[in-house]
Amino acid sequence: MSIVLQGSTSGSVTLQEPAVAGSTVLTLPAISGTILTTGSSGQSIPKAALPTGSVLQVVQTVYTTQTSLNSTSYTDISGFSASITPTSATSKILVMVSANVSHSTPTGGYLALLRGSTNITSPNGFWFYAGNANTNYGGMAAIINLLDSPATTSSTTYKMQWKCDNANPIYINRSEANAGLSGISCMTLLEIAA
Repeated sequence: MSIVLQGSTSGSVTLQEPAVAGSTVLTLPAISGTILTTGSSGQSIPKAALPTGSVLQVVQTVYTTQTSLNSTSYTDISGFSASITPTSATSKILVMVSANVSHSTPTGGYLALLRGSTNITSPNGFWFYAGNANTNYGGMAAIINLLDSPATTSSTTYKMQWKCDNANPIYINRSEANAGLSGISCMTLLEIAA
């Protein structure tokens, strides 16, 4: 049997039962609203209704400051951070970092990614080495991709720290010694529905 719903002025909608044995139940929610067929103005799908793996929000920081370090202890890269407020405590945060690091002598360094004060790349972070003794400010893009589970709906800050392999200095966003050119670094946070 079919059910026909007549339009208020014209047209109709027909609910047709499937041609299968047994019974099928269509449960309607006890709420008012509109069935979405397009993303027209004023309509949106609630984030909680999106399937696992959906990107719920994106936050990005572009870091352009040129700075150096000659410490063998982890130190904040001031300003190289981004904050996100997860919509669900079960969400994952995909953190993607591209850091333009370099040096002027044959040395290396370490980069650490922190959630608040917690090093989530512990125990040692990511080691980088760019260029050689004959390279003037040899540089590279150090890449970090990490899927984190902050388990909170409070604002969460991710930040970068770094340290030297030895007492020789390392740099960020300084890619040319004499041409006055500089690079940029980025941190992107994606909330992923779980």
